Amino acid sequence: MFRHNFQSGLLSIFYSLGNQPLQLWDQHAHGQGMITLDVDNDISSPILALRSPKLSTTFIKCPAGVGVELGIKLPIMVLNVKNIGKYFSFEVQVRDDKQVIRRFRVSTFQTESRVQPDICTLPLRLDEGWNQVQFDLSDFVRRTYQTCYIETISVQIHANCYLRRVYFAEKLYAEDQLPLEFRLYSSIKPTPPSSPSPPPPPPE
Repeated sequence: MFRHNFQSGLLSIFYSLGNQPLQLWDQHAHGQGMITLDVDNDISSPILALRSPKLSTTFIKCPAGVGVELGIKLPIMVLNVKNIGKYFSFEVQVRDDKQVIRRFRVSTFQTESRVQPDICTLPLRLDEGWNQVQFDLSDFVRRTYQTCYIETISVQIHANCYLRRVYFAEKLYAEDQLPLEFRLYSSIKPTPPSSPSPPPPPPE
């Protein structure tokens, strides 16, 4: 999707204030799951709400369609997400320099990191309210598999959360370095960014 585009700075794949915020995404909500556009009072802004008693059946996935890949080479993924007091998870698929597809599954119910050849599961701790989750994909690929990050293939975000923006960056930016529309804390009290807990070092 973006592989042949020039990529630098910031690249947004979801913004709840956009005209068609889910244009690039597939939606899956089964059973009691719900995916709705709502308004969050804390930031006085439209958000996307994902709610479900079963995380695995309610999610959004980018890019939409079968056999399509994002092809995003920017190594930092950032989610502006609100902790609504229930379990939450997201998953990222990347390709490394060995041409192997690796999956990183991050969740608030995971208590420790687990590394397998095709998937790494990571714990995430969210503060109350809104969080800025920063995921350095290049660093995690190197730490976990001792290979080099090439590109992101897909992103999947599961219930339960409120979502304002998902974007990629070429480096970690301080809040005051971001354009105003990318700043989470422009109207709420700042809190430190969150990130998944790193995997354990590989055995000697």
